[in-house]
Amino acid sequence: MTTASTATAVPFGHNRLLQRLCLALGLWTLYAATHATQMFDFWLESALAIVFVVVLGCTYRRLALSDVSYVLLFSFLMLHEWGAQHKYASVPLGNWMQHYWGDARNPYDRVVHFAYGLACAYPMQEWFTRSAGVRNGFRYFLPIQFTLACSAVYEMLEAFMASILSPQRGEDFVGMQGDLWDAQKDMFVATMGAVVAMGVVAGLRWIRQRQKRAVVVEQRRSVYASR
Repeated sequence: MTTASTATAVPFGHNRLLQRLCLALGLWTLYAATHATQMFDFWLESALAIVFVVVLGCTYRRLALSDVSYVLLFSFLMLHEWGAQHKYASVPLGNWMQHYWGDARNPYDRVVHFAYGLACAYPMQEWFTRSAGVRNGFRYFLPIQFTLACSAVYEMLEAFMASILSPQRGEDFVGMQGDLWDAQKDMFVATMGAVVAMGVVAGLRWIRQRQKRAVVVEQRRSVYASR
């Protein structure tokens, strides 16, 4: 499985992993749509996700991401479509979590917002480094900031759509579940997801660099010992 540092341009017709991911996501979206609690709300919730997938497809030839990035994006989109199927407020997993944790609301939307930051920060970093040439600490800082910015834009779009609907439909669509700070909390957990992702990536790269330096040192010692 390729990473950001080993990704190569592979035509879609030869990328078996990506083909399987697209097929699985398409079938899952079709199932979620046909079993949605409310069809209109499902497609409204899924609109940005569909646009995102179309953009990825249109830019594939110009910048094909790594296998790791596509798997992460696939995981997030699967979680998102399941949430859209149940309008987020009634996802079975969230109901179980609500009962187990003793929470006053279904927390599945928080899980998906956290998953957004956790799963999308690495693809964002790959895009920044390969397309814009971002290096050093900025390659960890910018994905976190971009996650926060996208979360804020999403919350504003969600609020705009809710203002068009009736008050009850609008609150159901936003998924506030009585929490006045829902939007701020969603942005916060998404940002924390990105922070965790970048922390893990930075840690793994630090370990890999130490291992490489250790190999170089050992090779030099072997050369000196053989003289």
